[in-house]
This record gives sequence, structure tokens and C-alpha cells, in this order.
Amino acid sequence: MKVDVLLGLQWGDEGKGKVVDVLTPDYDLITRFQGGPNAGHTLEFEGKKFVLRSIPSGIFQGDKINVIGNGVVLDPALFKAEVDALEVSGHPLTERLKISKKAHLILPTHRLLDAAYESAKGSGKIGTTGKGIGPTYTDKVSRNGVRVGDILHNFEEKYNIAIARHKGILKQYNFEYDLPELEKNWFEGIECIKRFELIDSEYFINDAIKNEKKVLAEGAQGTMLDIDFGSYPFVTSSNTICAGACTGLGVAPGNIGEVYGIFKAYCTRVGSGPFPTELFSEIGDNMRKIGFEFGSVTGRPRRCGWIDLVALKYAVMINGVTQLIMMKSDVLDSFETIKACVAYKIDGQEVEQFPFDLNDGAEPIFVDLPGWKTDMTNMQSEDEFPEEFNNYLSFLEEELEVPIKIVSVGPDRAQTVIRYQN
Repeated sequence: MKVDVLLGLQWGDEGKGKVVDVLTPDYDLITRFQGGPNAGHTLEFEGKKFVLRSIPSGIFQGDKINVIGNGVVLDPALFKAEVDALEVSGHPLTERLKISKKAHLILPTHRLLDAAYESAKGSGKIGTTGKGIGPTYTDKVSRNGVRVGDILHNFEEKYNIAIARHKGILKQYNFEYDLPELEKNWFEGIECIKRFELIDSEYFINDAIKNEKKVLAEGAQGTMLDIDFGSYPFVTSSNTICAGACTGLGVAPGNIGEVYGIFKAYCTRVGSGPFPTELFSEIGDNMRKIGFEFGSVTGRPRRCGWIDLVALKYAVMINGVTQLIMMKSDVLDSFETIKACVAYKIDGQEVEQFPFDLNDGAEPIFVDLPGWKTDMTNMQSEDEFPEEFNNYLSFLEEELEVPIKIVSVGPDRAQTVIRYQN
């Protein structure tokens, strides 16, 4: 069997959590391969709403195993809060969730470093979530990290060495903090982690592949936030693209199967960074209100704009997307005209390739398509779609050269229309 990968194609917040939950019945093993608690996946079903930060979105399916892979960075305090909230809802997590020993821990001082670094940048802030993600990945790459498996091996010594190093850095920034309060919750989180099975996840996942188990790899953030291929430097600290599933799980490239690319019918972005199709008008405000575009973890309002096909084609290419999934189609139900960016104008030249540095300025070139002016939230099949919406789907498939397999017409699990059967 192969590992199928599901990831976002825009600047995150595409709706990956809901789709993983929808697809999970077809899989035996659900895995997270990168990112940390800055990536909140929201799921709604049976009148309830859940926000997952580090735990894979297959956790609600009772007979599935979920794995937090080695490429993830884990905050014990936030992990415990997530576990507590889910267990109150009646979901027995310890039976369903395993954690890679090689996943790196977000230390209390990583969050402090995150805040200190951002403060020092002034107007040049990246717009991080302040969860300590960047400093944790920095320690990982510089070989100063503390891993989940270290809990079982000289943990106190490794922790104290890392904390002392961070204190030295914070002193240089004259940054004030209250570490004991942070440590209290953090160490309670460590005890919570000990309740779960800590595994050599690369062996566990590859054994599953050999034993013909179906594996789904769940990405966090979005392609345009990838550390290498996103709109640098306004990106996250990990590889959010399909290749990240190989390094974030220990899976060979030849074992990657389907690549599901998720995108919204429009586009959003949180925090700083270039966003060519951003709308500063009432239209953008309406998108935000209708789509409730606020961060599921941070609560920050998302910037909204029309779909960007230059960026989307780029994302499809570098991920090797085999099937597309379009989310939040219903948000555009009331719009008279739908716009799509098909090229940029840069320095007076029309370009269709995603540029080296989007920060230099890119003026979007749009085409207009008629809106469908129809409430689609209760539609159960493609046959019910209005002609204008089908035309929009056909236009996107022609531009992207990949079929749109699934269309979401609302936040609930049931508001999902599958167009093509495998």
C-alpha cells in the first residue's frame, strides 16, 4: 500500500481537518507530519465543534490509529489541554493515539524566545502565532533540540541545558518573563504525554505499509507557507509540501500514493506577508463574515481575497497533486460576480509563474465569471449544483489540469459532495 497525502495549497486554513475526518473511514492510520499547535484544524459534526492543534483529525473515528510524526513539534502544556478537552467529550485518546519519540518538544522558553524575536523585529514582524514553533525548529536544525524520546533518557539534564541556553539568549534581549508559571503547566503536560505510547514512528508506519494498511498523512498550514517554496520570509518553519511527508514520517518517496490538494473557492491569509488578490473592500469584509474567517487557534481575523490561480498552479506542481478538494464553496453563494487571478503584472510585464520574491509587488490580472446566486448548503449531489457553479468548477479544472474530487458546501461533515469515485 501507499501513503496518501492530504495538504493545503494556499496560505493555510483551507479546511484540512474536516476533509481528513471525511476521508478517515477509508484509512487505517492517520498521521501528522509537520507543524505544531499553531495549526488549528476545526471539525464540526453532530452539532458539536472541535479544534485540534497537534492531534490528527482522525481521532474521532473509533477504530483508527493516529500518529504524531517525527516532523511535528509538540507543546506539552497545549497538548494536555487538547487531550483534556477531547476526553471530556468522551473520546478515549490513549487507545487511538501514538507519539513519535523523534518529535521535538516546544520548551517553555521557546515561546518566550518567539515573543522576544518578534518584538525585536518591530515593523518587520513575520506575524507568528507566538507558540514557539520557529525557535523549536531552529533548535532542531542547530542540533540543540529536546525530543519526546528524551523524556525516557536523561531528561532532566537535557532540559536544564536547553533552558540555560535560552535564558542566555533572552538576557541579551532584556526580555522579562515568569518561567516558573510556564513550567508548572509544561511539566503537567509531560506527565500527560507519558500516558501515551511513545514509538519509533518510522518503523511503525513502514510496517503498516508492508502489512497493507491504508495510511493518510495530514499536513498543517499550507503550501504557500512552506519554508523553501512559500512567500519567504513570511512563512512557517517546516516543509508543508508533499515532500515533507517523507521526512516528517520516515516514508520513502516511492511509497507516496494519492496527493489530495485542498483549496478554498477564494483565498485567505493570516498575519503579515504579500497577498496579491487581497480585497480591502466591502466584498472582502463580506467573505470574512460569511466564511467566519478567524483563526481557530489564535482568533485572528483572516485577510480575504479572490482565488489566485498563479499561486495555486505552483502549489499543484510542487506537490504533484493528483486530486483536488474545494472548500467553502457556499461562502460565494451570494456574489454576483466571481473573480479569478490568472496572471500577475510585475514591472509592467504579465507573468504566469510564481515569482522568486512576491514581496516585490505583483498586481493581479483577473477574469470575471458569473456567480451562481444560489444557496448550496443543503445540496447533497453534483446534480443539484447550479450551472454557473459547474462552470466555475470546469474553469478551475481546465486551469489547474487536475480533477476536483470533493466539493464542500458547508462546515459540517455531512455538507460534503463527492464528485468522482476512485
